[in-house]
Amino acid sequence: MFSHFERLIAYRYLRSPRQEGFISVIAGFSFLGIALGVAILIIVMSVMNGFRQELLTRIIGMRGHILVQGVHAPLDHYKPTLDLIRQVPGVENAFPVLERQAIITFQGQARGVSIHAMDLLELRKRSLIADNIKAGSLDDFQGDGLLVGSRFAEFMHLKVGDRIVMITPDGTITAFGTVPRQKSFIVKGIFQVGMNDYDKNVVFMPLLTAQNLFKLPDQISHIEVFSSHIDLTSHLTYVIQKALGNQIQATDWQHGDSQIFHAVQIERNVMFLILTLIILIAAFNIISSLIMLVKDKTRDIGILRTMGASRGSLMRIFFLTGASIGTVGTMIGVGLGLSFALNIEKIRRFLERLTGGDLFNEEIYFLSQLPAKVDWSEVALVIAMALTLSFLATIYPAWRAAKLDPVEALRV
Repeated sequence: MFSHFERLIAYRYLRSPRQEGFISVIAGFSFLGIALGVAILIIVMSVMNGFRQELLTRIIGMRGHILVQGVHAPLDHYKPTLDLIRQVPGVENAFPVLERQAIITFQGQARGVSIHAMDLLELRKRSLIADNIKAGSLDDFQGDGLLVGSRFAEFMHLKVGDRIVMITPDGTITAFGTVPRQKSFIVKGIFQVGMNDYDKNVVFMPLLTAQNLFKLPDQISHIEVFSSHIDLTSHLTYVIQKALGNQIQATDWQHGDSQIFHAVQIERNVMFLILTLIILIAAFNIISSLIMLVKDKTRDIGILRTMGASRGSLMRIFFLTGASIGTVGTMIGVGLGLSFALNIEKIRRFLERLTGGDLFNEEIYFLSQLPAKVDWSEVALVIAMALTLSFLATIYPAWRAAKLDPVEALRV
């Protein structure tokens, strides 16, 4: 497409001599702008994708795809309902859960927690919990055994084998008034799922023990349903709701946590538009630098025309000059962006050690690690967008150079 002569002249113009230093500075800023714009865009999109993926995985892993609960009261005699749900095609599993609030005390410290009561066999099937036991074992999860989160254990200075006291808000009525019920338990395991809210505030207890403690025999607060594929969730919710009737309510994960994911999606789209402006500004810099280059090379253009260079050849020379800036800048930006995105957690830890600050507060961002998920289709979109803007930016200056009258050019 480009002759050796055209590539040679374009390369010569990219290596401007000292008297054209100002043009080289503008071209350099254009190159840096495109490289940084592409790199930052890839990094931000990867982090946003990582946030959404991690939140989705952990929230659904802890709460299920579908939540089934009574409309006006806890689910009583729930086993027929549980069996019916498990028979629905597309349902991978369903777990009965009793959720209550309580206060745990240990060595003079007290903290409120959310109790999630489940059977041992059911808990083993919850891979997000079963695969993330950092201390202790699930084998002892029975009777008065508890599983506590890693952040909760750190705050309370707990270790496996410690005995704690749990106080329930529902008291026992006596002649002297209502006395809070309390019972001692032993920490049998410590889990860490990577979400600050769960690692800090959730405690797992055997279901039968919780039903006795809270005086709710054969009752649960809800059933957590997992579908075989997340895309089937809406359909399964409709099928389950239709099968169970009006006294039981089925809601999917999108209904319960829609605001979080909607906010992440909006922020992602806005950041994409804002960062695209960086590339657009760099493309305008290419236009300005090429226009100045054409003006500076007016006499050279006239000489080339008198030597037989065609208008098309001149247009290709200046197009190649500008396109080279955009192409090389884009490729370097892609390399920087992917290198940063694929190692972002290591970079974060290095910067925290270097500065001594906390760059990613777990209590604010929910997650314990800075996530990043590279979407290769988005990377291809960023590359295509950067190259398209760069190529479009060269068209007008190249056309202007080709339209110059050689006679008028030689008079300059």
